[in-house]
Amino acid sequence: MAFMIAQRAFIKAYMITMVEQHRGYGYQMLEELRTQFKSHGYAPPQSEIYRALHELVQEGVFYRTKQLKGNDPRVDFQEIVLYHFTADGQEKAKLYKKQVKNDLDRCLGILNKAVNDNY
Repeated sequence: MAFMIAQRAFIKAYMITMVEQHRGYGYQMLEELRTQFKSHGYAPPQSEIYRALHELVQEGVFYRTKQLKGNDPRVDFQEIVLYHFTADGQEKAKLYKKQVKNDLDRCLGILNKAVNDNY
C-alpha cells in the first residue's frame, strides 16, 4: 500500500465529479482545478489531467464526443472533446470514488498523526 494517494487517482476522482456535474471539457477541467487548488500550492499538470481522462475512457467509465467550441461554426472552428458516462460508467465511477475515499481517509489519518506527534 502506498504512503499517500497517487496524484492520478486524486485527479480521476475530480474528473468523475466534474462529469457528474456536467462541467466542461478537458482544458476547462484543468483550469478549474488549477484555480481551486492555487491557494494550496498545487497545480495539476496538464499531462496528468489528460492521462486520467484517457484512463477513464479505457476503463469504460467515460466515452467522448466532439463538438465545436463556439455556437456559430462560421466563426469558431475549434473542436472540443466532451466526456460522458458510458451505460455502466456511473456505477464504475461510484465504486472508484469509494475506493479513493478510503485511501484519502487513510492518508488524512497518517497526516493528522504526523502533525499531532511532531508539532
